[in-house]
Amino acid sequence: MGFWARITKRIEAWITVVLTRILTRPMGGYEQRVPNSLPRLKSQLRKGDVILVEGDQRVSQVIKYLTTSSWSHTALYIGDELRHYDRARAEELDARFGPEARHLILEADNPGGVTCLPLAKYMRYNIRVCRPRLRRADVDRVLSFAFDHLGRNYNVRHIFELALYFFPVSIIPRRFRQAVLHYGGEGKHEVICSTLVARSFGAVGYPVLPKVTVDEIKAQASFWRRMLGGDGKAIRALYREEDPAFITPRDFDLSPYFDIVKINYVTEAGFDYRQIEWASEEDDDGGDDAPAAATATATDVAAEVEPAKRATG
Repeated sequence: MGFWARITKRIEAWITVVLTRILTRPMGGYEQRVPNSLPRLKSQLRKGDVILVEGDQRVSQVIKYLTTSSWSHTALYIGDELRHYDRARAEELDARFGPEARHLILEADNPGGVTCLPLAKYMRYNIRVCRPRLRRADVDRVLSFAFDHLGRNYNVRHIFELALYFFPVSIIPRRFRQAVLHYGGEGKHEVICSTLVARSFGAVGYPVLPKVTVDEIKAQASFWRRMLGGDGKAIRALYREEDPAFITPRDFDLSPYFDIVKINYVTEAGFDYRQIEWASEEDDDGGDDAPAAATATATDVAAEVEPAKRATG
């Protein structure tokens, strides 16, 4: 490697560190609108569920702005499935997190890359659960594909692309604005969260949000169908393969192939809107303390687990 090449590489590394610090810095004023219940999540989540997170970093704000969505991060719930794939790594996590290692998520995050961490990491965040309609055998294949990426690096170039968006859009050429949305596009060995999850489902041919063309075609109608007025026409849906590099957290939310699962311990099965206790103006005077009290039971475990990295794309 030549002299200037070494200098350039060092400068790029320095810029990467600086931008990463800026973009991953938490922003003030984050509000958890609905407290989470860790026990309820543990009991109702299924392996293969996709968890969307509304992050609190600068980069999270950029992703939400770019995608006009509340969601900036995507994780895959794997439960205790890691012990069937990599027993040594599973035992390491058992020693590190104790019982929480039975309820893991797999994610691609910066700077850790593709890792497994306890579900409790995101108890202080607004989250959404998206559930695919997969057969059990295909769930295993999806998880296996994701496990194959453990240890891979996060796509740092994604940070540079997002940094471009801090400048006014009018001075950024269209080709660069398109690159900003090209998540995880540089190589197969570096990924970001939504790209990894989309590729995992793509391994079994499961769609996230492909383009679909619907055509009316002629079909052979049976005798009884013709008697009942059938016209011998049918609908054909033609799916166009999607590029996982363009999948964003929002796409899992919009996808008709993922069911939205509402898990809210405030509204239990016996919820009756007529029994809601609405806060008065006097109650609002102590509102600053109320959220902390409401989420205390849900976040105790998250506090005991090592300090969580903030939610990013």
